[in-house]
Amino acid sequence: MNEGLVVAVRGIVSFFSLLIFARILGKQQISQLNFFDYILGITLGSIAASLTTDLTSRAWPHWIGLITWVILGICLERIAMSNRAVGNLIDGEPVVVIANGKILEKALKRVNYRISDLNAILRNKDIFNIEEVEFAVIEPNGQLSVMKKSEEKPVTRKDMNIQVKGEGLRGTLIYDGMILETGLKQLNMTYESLFKELNKHGIKSVREVFYAAKSPEGKIYIDKYEDYISRITKL
Repeated sequence: MNEGLVVAVRGIVSFFSLLIFARILGKQQISQLNFFDYILGITLGSIAASLTTDLTSRAWPHWIGLITWVILGICLERIAMSNRAVGNLIDGEPVVVIANGKILEKALKRVNYRISDLNAILRNKDIFNIEEVEFAVIEPNGQLSVMKKSEEKPVTRKDMNIQVKGEGLRGTLIYDGMILETGLKQLNMTYESLFKELNKHGIKSVREVFYAAKSPEGKIYIDKYEDYISRITKL
C-alpha cells in the first residue's frame, strides 16, 4: 500500500514537471520537431517514467537529471538561434534533391532516401511525373517541399487579370442553438436582422440551428440540426 502511494505521488510530480518543462522548452507541432527535439522528448519521458516507478532509488537524482536535460536543451536552443553553424549542426540543413526536373543522386543518398520514397511522397502531393518539379527540398524535419515548374502550376485569377475582393473572416452568429453577441457586434447586426436572415431560410427558431456564420460581404452559412440527408456515400 505504501509503495502504491509513493508511485502515485511520484507520478503526480513527474506529470506536472513534464508539463512545466514542455511549456518552458516551447510548443511545436509534432511534424516540426527535428531529430534533436525528438531525442530530447524521449529522454525526458524516460527519466520521468523512472522517477515514477523506480522505487529502488531516491527521487532526487532523477529530478536532478530531468532538470539537467531541460537546461541543456534550453541552452542549445538559445545558442542555435544566435549561431547559424550550431543551428545547422543541431537542426540539420535543407537538402535539394530535385533541380529542374533532375534527381540529384548524391544528395538523395546523403539523406538516406530511396527513389521509391521520393516517388511516394511526390504522389501524395499529386505529382506523378518528376519532370513537373522545378525544385524539391527535404527539410530538416524530413518533410519534402516541392515547387512545380511555372508551366505546370494551375492558372490563377491573377494570371487572367480577374479582380477579386477578399471575403474576409466570417463571424459566428449562432453556435449550438445559441446566439453569440460578439458575432453580432462584429458584423454590426441586431437580433432583428438576424431573425430576418433566418426567416429567409425558413427557420423559425434559433434552436433549429447548430451553426451560423456570416462574412463581412453578407454571405451567410447556416447548418441546421436536421439536415434531411437521406443517404451518405461511404468513402
